Amino acid sequence: MAKTEEGHGLNLTGSTDNLTDIAKGSSHGSDPEVNGNVPGEKQVDKYGFIGGAQQYSEDPAEEIPTEVLRQREIKWLEMLNSWDKWMAKKHKKVKLRCQKGIPPSLRGRAWLYLTGGKVKREQNHSKFEELDSQPGDPKWVDVIERDLHRQFPFHEMFTARGGHGQQDLFRVLKAYTLHRPEEGYCQAQAPIAAVLLMHMPAEDAFWGLVQICEKYLPGYYSAGLEAIQLDGEILYALLRRVSPVAHRHLKKQKLDPILYMTEWLMCAFSRTLPWASVLRVWDMFLCEGVKILFRAGLVLLKCMLGSQEKLKNCQGLYETLQLLRAIEPKYMQEAFLVREILELPVSERDIEKEHIAQLRRWKELHGDLHCASPPRMHGAKAIIKADPPSRQDLRQRPTIIVESPLASKADEERWENTKERKKTKEGDTARKTILPPQETVSSHPPSSDPSPLLKHTEQGSNLSLSSAEHDTYL
Repeated sequence: MAKTEEGHGLNLTGSTDNLTDIAKGSSHGSDPEVNGNVPGEKQVDKYGFIGGAQQYSEDPAEEIPTEVLRQREIKWLEMLNSWDKWMAKKHKKVKLRCQKGIPPSLRGRAWLYLTGGKVKREQNHSKFEELDSQPGDPKWVDVIERDLHRQFPFHEMFTARGGHGQQDLFRVLKAYTLHRPEEGYCQAQAPIAAVLLMHMPAEDAFWGLVQICEKYLPGYYSAGLEAIQLDGEILYALLRRVSPVAHRHLKKQKLDPILYMTEWLMCAFSRTLPWASVLRVWDMFLCEGVKILFRAGLVLLKCMLGSQEKLKNCQGLYETLQLLRAIEPKYMQEAFLVREILELPVSERDIEKEHIAQLRRWKELHGDLHCASPPRMHGAKAIIKADPPSRQDLRQRPTIIVESPLASKADEERWENTKERKKTKEGDTARKTILPPQETVSSHPPSSDPSPLLKHTEQGSNLSLSSAEHDTYL
């Protein structure tokens, strides 16, 4: 495997495409002649894709009843308000709720907490602003700018060249090259950052990217891409147990794992699956760690190559590669894929055991790794255990506060009654004191009008509330 000089891209000559290029007409990275030149009559789906471009299957995504969704939102808000306690004492419940799917309205906030990005942000105040204000290394800046228009060009956030989505994507990727100058930029980081930006502001996406690169997938984006090659061998070894038929076929064809699994793992399936499936895989991946990506890859290999009947039409290496690049939609459908992932018996222990074996084999064949990666963290629990956060780090800081329909007139009346009682009490106290002869106590009752500040709030932008009961959106 050769490494391109710029951006740590993959150049698998004659076998696979560059990570930033995909098949002509594909919905994930295909490049309109002019980015943003999409027919106006096409509608935007609920995920933000124009014309539903990220959907492969005609089968609709799972529709959750509104009442169920609201109940899940309440449960997630409760967890996020006491995140450290839930992770310490009720992690299995957190994991189960991630497996069911995080409510869309809270997905960005939940991802930030799961990755530990929230804690990193609070512990490094103004770090992102500092990096964002720097010009960046011209070598990386040039490569990043050339990659921007390739990231989900049919998503409304990244459609326009130079639009806010592409600007934020540039900021996040450039900041990472300054944060880790020894690592620089890898083209596979761009779709990871883009997915995060679809759910959170640039600063949060930056810290989410940092955590994914350093905790979940350490070494994946370093020069030489040794870590991803090693994980390819781990995936291939695990396949022997999951699907002996598929394993024998790949061995017979002498098909190097790096030829079919690189984009799966490096981009966390964001450029492979229908979007509903991508989100569900990410919910589980950020909670449970890289084993979810391994399981997803094993499920696809088993489904496509797991029986003699399926192998009849792929007797050669080329045919096998073509089959793995055109996975049948029914195997990527949300409900089927999630169920298969959860039922596959591959654990963190299995992965670590195989990692030791493959590392030993690598040293025998290639010598020591050139880029020593930090140990991999298997999910949110491992991350929070390695670096326990303080309550201050987990405190929610809403950027927008809007009035809740639950805040009624009764709340305002209670507020006014409280003020009147306070003023009356102060008046009684004043009457008990010795006053100068010229000073008299006013007999007028306290005004029932709201204070000037509250008046201003009511007449203004509705960004603050008169009630303690409100909804927050991050």
